[in-house]
Amino acid sequence: MNKTLFCWLLSTLVIASGSGIWSCQSHPASEAAEARNYPDEAYDFLAIPNNGNLSAASQRALERDYNQGPEWFCQCETYDLKGDFAYEEGVTRRDPSAVILVDGTYYVYYSRTTGATQGFHTGDPNAKVFPWDLTEVWYATSKDGWEWKEQGRAVSRGEPGAFDDRSVFTPEVLMHEGKYILVYQTVKAPYVVRVKNQVGMAIGDRPEGPFVKLAEPVLSPANNGEWEGDEDDRFKVISQGDFDSHKVHDPTLMYYRNKFYLYYKGERMGERMTFGGREIRHGVAIADQLEGPYIKSPYNPITNSGHELCVWPFDGGIATLVITDGPERNTIQWAPDGINFDIKSHIKWGPPAAGLVRSLDTEKNPVGALNWGLTHQYVSYDWQYIRRFECKPPKRPI
Repeated sequence: MNKTLFCWLLSTLVIASGSGIWSCQSHPASEAAEARNYPDEAYDFLAIPNNGNLSAASQRALERDYNQGPEWFCQCETYDLKGDFAYEEGVTRRDPSAVILVDGTYYVYYSRTTGATQGFHTGDPNAKVFPWDLTEVWYATSKDGWEWKEQGRAVSRGEPGAFDDRSVFTPEVLMHEGKYILVYQTVKAPYVVRVKNQVGMAIGDRPEGPFVKLAEPVLSPANNGEWEGDEDDRFKVISQGDFDSHKVHDPTLMYYRNKFYLYYKGERMGERMTFGGREIRHGVAIADQLEGPYIKSPYNPITNSGHELCVWPFDGGIATLVITDGPERNTIQWAPDGINFDIKSHIKWGPPAAGLVRSLDTEKNPVGALNWGLTHQYVSYDWQYIRRFECKPPKRPI
């Protein structure tokens, strides 16, 4: 007799008789465990009895390989820096790029601006709306990674009418075949709530520049969402479109598998709050040539969470620090192909806008790239400054 029919008949008899309690339902986790055999070592590591009875939590632990060791786990701290990266009231320095080492000198690129933030809808189109508004890309140098000297602009805003005439910010740098390549976010005036930013690129022969900007952006948001009405409100939409239909932020360029991988954060029109917080995910666009065209991967989005990009090569793949937003925030993930990421560890906290030191040995261990780098610190919504972070393996508990 069919099991379902048998259970229905038996339950009907039990209800009719009014006596006894009997269940034909198996625990779903235990039933799933029967369909897959896990090694005895996994049960032992996780302290789960191998008797066929699994709670939902134990089933998740087995399915998601919670029996991994601590190789991908680390703990991070931040420290104040000296020189021009000490906090300076009235000046915002934020979003440090990767740190590159050239002839014994460290270089970093970052967003720099002055003046207080006034927000949207002031009636003044020149009013600063975000701490990263009206910014330009500057650079600084250091001999020891602790004391930094600000050197000047690397990339300025464009001429009126250009796609980058309002703001250029959140830079990242790649050294490749004797070239120094900067990618960065751009905004075209006027800066309104519904504005769609783009990603620009500039190339130099030396780390000091001069950097020559490409005439056109290398990446733009998807063009398939639809706003509701004409009010300048980012949450009123008829349809949201792709994960990056509103913003393409935090560009990070990597040379990987003989191609250029442009990783970025996508923000969606009508962004919702989910059970993990903000609806933020990462994507990648790939090009055969440095100047493009950059084609978005058909597998986008490639993460379920994240905010600022932080990626590095490891063991033939790409690792990433995913923090701040989404159900998988505060994790370190790895993709053997640079696209299909799996969670390798959950960490307590990660440095925002982490600028990695590209001269570090990233193959020494999975988190060797996080040995030290630069991050930014909020003093208030208006003012931020750049600090140093260090991430170390955890100490054993006492």
